[in-house]
Amino acid sequence: MRNVWTITRKELNAYFRSPIAYIVLAVFAIIFGFFFYSVISLFMRQVFEQAQYTVMYGRMYPLNVNEMVIRPLLSNVSVVCLFLVPMITMRLFAEEKKSGTMELLMTAPITDMQIILGKFFAAFILYACLLGITFCYILILFRYGNPDWKPLIAGYLGQLLLGGCFLSFGLLLSTFTKNQLVAGSLTFGLFLMLWILNMASEYASTQVGQIVNYISFTTHIENFSKGVLDLKDTVYYLSVIGLGLFLTARSLESVRWRG
Repeated sequence: MRNVWTITRKELNAYFRSPIAYIVLAVFAIIFGFFFYSVISLFMRQVFEQAQYTVMYGRMYPLNVNEMVIRPLLSNVSVVCLFLVPMITMRLFAEEKKSGTMELLMTAPITDMQIILGKFFAAFILYACLLGITFCYILILFRYGNPDWKPLIAGYLGQLLLGGCFLSFGLLLSTFTKNQLVAGSLTFGLFLMLWILNMASEYASTQVGQIVNYISFTTHIENFSKGVLDLKDTVYYLSVIGLGLFLTARSLESVRWRG
């Protein structure tokens, strides 16, 4: 684990010595801030309408902060990650190839899996920082409202697992080329294709449509966003992360043999 942590620190330093981390964090904070303002504005409008309805008819229907605010916000995080995760993963191996340090890394006294895990954990920590920004906004809801924290924890766990899936396959695609833009484009193209397939499979009743719907990354986030911790969804995400890291190891092995 010492070698893994050494690579993780090296990659984190590379992220924060370059503009990548700051651009990703700033862009995410601005986009999520806009979503937060929009959702809160809609919620407050519904609160005022509910107050007027109560005065007129004497009935009051409680408004659920988790369902009407937190759940839409976390769903928007998944969409934003389609664009930002490729920016996080595109440099992980592509930059090593371009700068000529890939050969040095491959001949170091460490295993391929240690290299992969070190880079994956660094990208995952940066992704967790993105989610940390969202939590700053969520704290405002706890300051002025009374949301249920249990569904919130489940929602964040789902976002971490979904992010891990994106990162593992972004890491894989970064091994295919030495051009960061190409790696980022391939990653975004894959994520967009999976997203479109998920949307298309919702209207398909055939067995193929059901299979496509099941293998889609975003399908399994729905239970987490509802506050439901389903073991099959957790196992699915962990299996996909493991598959992405395994394929990355095989890709690195092929690079070693070609070298």
